[in-house]
Amino acid sequence: MNSVKRDTAYYHLPGLFEFYELYSVFLPLFRRHREYFYEWCEIGSIYGAPAECIWGGGRVGGGGRKPEEVLELMEEYGISARLTFSNSLLGKEHLADPRCNALCALFETGKKNGVIVHSDLLLSYLTANYPGLYFVSSTTKVLTDFRQFLDEVNREEFLYVVPDFRLNKALDKWRTLSEYQKEKVEFLCNECCWFGCQDRKLCYEAVSRRNLGENAWEHRCKAPDAKEGYRFSKAMANPGFICTKDIKEIYLPMGFSHFKIEGRGLGSALILEFLLYYMTKPEYQLHVRESIYLDNMLDLF
Repeated sequence: MNSVKRDTAYYHLPGLFEFYELYSVFLPLFRRHREYFYEWCEIGSIYGAPAECIWGGGRVGGGGRKPEEVLELMEEYGISARLTFSNSLLGKEHLADPRCNALCALFETGKKNGVIVHSDLLLSYLTANYPGLYFVSSTTKVLTDFRQFLDEVNREEFLYVVPDFRLNKALDKWRTLSEYQKEKVEFLCNECCWFGCQDRKLCYEAVSRRNLGENAWEHRCKAPDAKEGYRFSKAMANPGFICTKDIKEIYLPMGFSHFKIEGRGLGSALILEFLLYYMTKPEYQLHVRESIYLDNMLDLF
């Protein structure tokens, strides 16, 4: 699964279920007009979870399409589907959940699908029961200590590991990794969270409780500009932001190939902006916008 072309950036995109309609239009365009997009990038995977998945984490899932339709779309375009099952608060009593098990069984029938996971309890269960899936260590673990992150990278269970975005620019440390270790690192590029946030784990735990159906307190973000919500312009000003120039001129030459784009809890219009910025040549961005906006089957707003 992680055999990659050298000097190619593989993007891991948000909204497997949540933005099915957008991808059902974008993926044919990506195939039909490959000249619109940078030659040095590919789609590595699309990740997400439907609503009412107690194993879900990071964000609350959504989307109204049947899982079979979602899998069919990914298979048609040869794209890896990742189930985001990164709930950090799972107990043994949650492992028999029929909906989440059915999703794993279905996606295991595909060619190269995986699960993003936080809980070691769930990881052990999935490894034993769904050996046809690969596993990704979730950024919800908030691995800000580089040594702890390396320990995670060295775990054989994980094909990829996503570090906390605040490690993104620790370039001197990234250069010390072996080629094998570099192949497993997946950078989170466009995080908008306050760089000085001390409550990131609490935020993710609140989402985990919501997915479990618990009537828990709502986490209140303490960031100075929290009321603004997600702004791509704000993400670009974040010290951990990885831009296209960084990918092309710094990370790819160092031997890193995997880059995660966040956005499951956002809207289709903003996801399109990510696809334009990270994947589309500037001279063709209007072409892509027009193709997406003018599709009568898609409502971006």
